[in-house]
Amino acid sequence: MIHSIYPTLDLNQTISANRLVGLWKLMTGFRLTYLGAVVALAVATLAKTSTYLLLQYFIDDLLLQEQPAYPFYLIGLSFIGLAVVQGAFTYLSGKLAALSAQGIILRLRNFLFDHLQRLPFRYHDHAQTGDLVQRCSSDVDTIQRFFADQALEVGRILLLFSVNFLALFTLNTKLALMSLVTTPIVFVISIFFFKKIHAAYEAHQEQEGDLSTALQENLSGVRVVKAFARQEFEMTKFEETNHEQYNRGRKLVLMHSSYWPIVETISGMQMLFIFFMGGLMTISGEITIGTYLAVAGLVIWIVWPMQNLGRLMVQASMGLVSYSRVIEIIQEVEEDLSTPAVATPPSQAAYKANGTNGVKGHKNGHQPALSENEAEALPPVVKGEVEFKNVSFEYNDTRRVLHNLSFKVAPGQTVAIMGPTGSGKSSLINLLPRFYEATGGQIWLDGRPLEQYPLHTLRQQIGIVEQEPFLFSRTIRDNIAYGVDREVTKAEVEAAAKIAAVHEVITAFPDGYNTIVGERGVTLSGGQKQRVCIARTLLKNPAILIFDDAVSAVDTETETLIHAALERLRANRTTFVIAHRMQTVMQADIILVLDKGRIVQQGSHAELMTQDGIYRRTYNLQAQIEQELS
Repeated sequence: MIHSIYPTLDLNQTISANRLVGLWKLMTGFRLTYLGAVVALAVATLAKTSTYLLLQYFIDDLLLQEQPAYPFYLIGLSFIGLAVVQGAFTYLSGKLAALSAQGIILRLRNFLFDHLQRLPFRYHDHAQTGDLVQRCSSDVDTIQRFFADQALEVGRILLLFSVNFLALFTLNTKLALMSLVTTPIVFVISIFFFKKIHAAYEAHQEQEGDLSTALQENLSGVRVVKAFARQEFEMTKFEETNHEQYNRGRKLVLMHSSYWPIVETISGMQMLFIFFMGGLMTISGEITIGTYLAVAGLVIWIVWPMQNLGRLMVQASMGLVSYSRVIEIIQEVEEDLSTPAVATPPSQAAYKANGTNGVKGHKNGHQPALSENEAEALPPVVKGEVEFKNVSFEYNDTRRVLHNLSFKVAPGQTVAIMGPTGSGKSSLINLLPRFYEATGGQIWLDGRPLEQYPLHTLRQQIGIVEQEPFLFSRTIRDNIAYGVDREVTKAEVEAAAKIAAVHEVITAFPDGYNTIVGERGVTLSGGQKQRVCIARTLLKNPAILIFDDAVSAVDTETETLIHAALERLRANRTTFVIAHRMQTVMQADIILVLDKGRIVQQGSHAELMTQDGIYRRTYNLQAQIEQELS
């Protein structure tokens, strides 16, 4: 892992109902640098104001005098010096602010990526990928602009207004007070547009998330779209989503474009009024020409901050909205990978109360059950004895998918799970690595409640080959070695590939194991991708194997090779297999037949063939089909 180049911070500490407070907390570790940017900005502001005061002094005390106290070239050098100071410190201020913003965002992006990987399956079940990408990219960029530009610009505007107003006040109190006439009006208008644009930008970002989701889904399913010639349908659906994005964007732009003419008109009238009054006062001799020119310059830098403060308030509202959208992800409770939990599962009410993975206040919805010594005493390698005791499970919508399942598996046994679609097969095996928590009953592993094993330890002992294989855009060697948290040798990778019956396929490529597969492994066939995933799981050398219908994408010959290899390994591994082919199911030590979330039959092949039920009917049907085909 790359060493952090930024101060560490648990971003859960930045969660606050007051978004400005939250953004302030987000600056932890960078506040000193940002303070340097503000100080540099103050020096630049003083240099700008000093230019107008020097101008007043030059005209009144030097230019109109027969014998000036200082030569003109010194005054010229002073103007140049002030300009250099202003430019240098403005640059320094921007640089320090940009460095702070980049550091804050670097830390935020890294935290979000790590945080999303640690969120439970319940969160990812309802979260849209496109929306998450939008929040981690566009919204994070908006927060970066807030720190790099808008927050610093607010400081600049306040400094410009304060310093120039004080300078004007020292020159002429009456004109200084006149310059504030329209300030309340501009402020009220800015607050009005702030609220309107805040709501419009929030709606715009939500729609942009929907647009990203539509694009992501279309690109992921491009093969299906082409196979069914549904390009026109997808284009129509995308146009509808995009048009809604256009409407919301247009509303946002119209609000911005309405704000500026109003504020600039008021500000322009304010400056003309001061120029006019200052001119009258100069003609009457109430103020000097030098004072008038200084006032004219200072008024510009009093009125300009007022109108731009409103603009920044409007733009800052976008940063506040983006902060809220990002915090919605951060405040989701992570899975606790290292701490065991009590065996008693949380109630379904607790799941609904939190909306994600259990009781608020504890990362995995449980109270700690084991002391550190007890946790350390857990065996590093499990034997693989698994027992379900009246286990039930339901999702957040209270739809129960598993009902009081009970069975026991000895170490090294193979369990085949079969049943019609929607019977709960995948839900059952997802409880073993605790992708979801059982909502009733208990699961035991090697004589201990499953919850007493830290998630990280438990999942290291379980190898899973999913129904839909996934490969990263890396070499085949990297994909096979992905599940092992150590350096692996070439021989180990090839041995796993041979067991999975994919070694010869890989060596047929020009680059062999160094062949880079495309996104999601599209350069391989479905069966080849599945066998690479099997090799990846075997190299992990887990005590428990789970095959979620993993051989459905391979041909009969390859399936025979894989089962022959697994037969040699099953003596030391507890294996769960979801399968539909009877050739796979009948070899298992225990067969579980599920229907509507219940175990309706349980036993060996020989035992189930003596019973009148789903298993025997399915076996006879497949045998009849194979006989007719042969």
